[in-house]
Amino acid sequence: MAKKVVIDAGHGGKDSGTVNNGIVEKDYTLKISNYIKKRLDDLGIQNSMTRTTDELLDQTTRPKRAQSFYGSGSDVIVLSNHLNAGGGDGAEVIYSLRNNDTLSKKIAKELENAGQNVRKYYQKRLPSNSAKDYYYLLRNTPNNETLIVEYGFTDNSNDANLIKNSWENLAEAVVKAIADYVGVPYSKDISNYYIVKKGDTLWSIAKNNGTTVEKIKEINNLKSNLLSIGQKLLLTNNTYTVKKGDTLYSIAKKYNTTVNNLKSVNNLKSDLLNIGQKLTIK
Repeated sequence: MAKKVVIDAGHGGKDSGTVNNGIVEKDYTLKISNYIKKRLDDLGIQNSMTRTTDELLDQTTRPKRAQSFYGSGSDVIVLSNHLNAGGGDGAEVIYSLRNNDTLSKKIAKELENAGQNVRKYYQKRLPSNSAKDYYYLLRNTPNNETLIVEYGFTDNSNDANLIKNSWENLAEAVVKAIADYVGVPYSKDISNYYIVKKGDTLWSIAKNNGTTVEKIKEINNLKSNLLSIGQKLLLTNNTYTVKKGDTLYSIAKKYNTTVNNLKSVNNLKSDLLNIGQKLTIK
């Protein structure tokens, strides 16, 4: 039975969540949730969101909303997105007492791959009744596979900068973990690179990302099969939309290519760019 995902953007409305270092939790959890929804849509994984606007969901409404889409079966993942505070650093993943740690462990690993320190993935019990989960959303979504992802501490300057500058990468890490967990072939968003890790080969990268060795070599202008740890590889030809402040040099640097290559591929006669212009990146 194919698994479905309910994406929960923590807090909302008059419940702002934590507010530190220019970050309002409810806003970032909604951005992260919207991103995850789009990427799951891209991958063909059925999903819904508990809130799509700045809406207040109380402790009674949120679990009911979460189970209103696909019911209370074990084939439903409920992913609740949050940010942390309180003097720590790094990400945390909390999973329900009724579930094992497989998905949480995968998410923790991918968050680490995305550059975030992971404090722990764990379960937490209600002090007054150790047979129940501490967090109400985990308690009150029976049978679902419910977990909370805390992406970092807003009152830690390093975490805050990572959240503000790389929240999409953190969200993408969760998407990759979910895809792997539910058995759906994963392919990266075209704006992202694959970063070579220890043990990678062109064959394993191609297999895991639904492409071929020949395609990867062509896109990245590789003359051999040798790879270096930390090397960036594009897995598809990108289409990039020019934003304010972009130059051919900055775009070329971002995509590990050259200005001359960009001009040649896009038949450009000068270095002038227009906001909104589409460029093919090869």
